[in-house]
Amino acid sequence: MEFTLTFATRFLLGLYLSAPVLLLLVISVIVLGLFVGRRESWAPVDALYWSFITASTVGYGDIRPRRRLSKLLSIVVAFVGLIFTGIVVAIAVNALAYTFDKHVDMDEVRALIRDLEK
Repeated sequence: MEFTLTFATRFLLGLYLSAPVLLLLVISVIVLGLFVGRRESWAPVDALYWSFITASTVGYGDIRPRRRLSKLLSIVVAFVGLIFTGIVVAIAVNALAYTFDKHVDMDEVRALIRDLEK
């Protein structure tokens, strides 16, 4: 339980410290999505749906831009989504590494692995 609490605390601290950057990225996805939606004559809810599906790199394809500028902006939305995801993953990896350093004796883990390999 202590391991999990340490990880959660460190992860949430990382999210808190990077919140301004993450918020800027989310706002970028929203603004770009609404801009593309306006150019493509989509309802605002459809534009937001499209922008977050594109940013998450899921890309169902049920709503897609037809105009050249909109297509170029969809690349920007996808790239912003990749950056957002990369930051969150980096925070999680950092929190996990910190937690392992604090709670796990790596010499014991190496010895256990050697014993299992025999």
